[in-house]
Amino acid sequence: MQILLSAILIVIRATVLLAMTSISIYAASATPLAQDPIVEQRLISISEELRCLVCQNESLAGSRADLAQDLRREVRHLIQQGRTDIEIKEFLVSRYGDFVLYRPPLKSSTWLLWLGPFVLLLFGIAVLWWHLKKRVITPAAPLSAQERARVDQLLTTHSGVKSDKNTQETV
Repeated sequence: MQILLSAILIVIRATVLLAMTSISIYAASATPLAQDPIVEQRLISISEELRCLVCQNESLAGSRADLAQDLRREVRHLIQQGRTDIEIKEFLVSRYGDFVLYRPPLKSSTWLLWLGPFVLLLFGIAVLWWHLKKRVITPAAPLSAQERARVDQLLTTHSGVKSDKNTQETV
């Protein structure tokens, strides 16, 4: 029986080892999309600053949408033509507007985008301040003699403790 178990363990180990080596044979390192690694590095740095127009919350570098792949191909082509990063961004802004940039410039058409969160924050603080100022805190009404007697009765039946004058003021 011992020999059978050790034989099974040897077969399992050999199978795992064979599977791991066969996987590593088929594995290959990822090849860059551009032949020139410098072009690829520029493409990545530029596309990380650009927004995917389909996903809208992902950078162009991280998106797998078809339009994002087309835009990366276009940016790569512009890099290979010798255009600067600024020229490439201006080209994309002229085609797609400031929305394509993750950091749009501060100009009259983007004021709401830049100042909107601060305006909303100030508005929220003003509403909170107004609400807190308007709120009136009324003190609790003192207990009547009948209510006080009921409290005393409940305290004595449940805990065996009789309340006194000091506890009446704190309750």
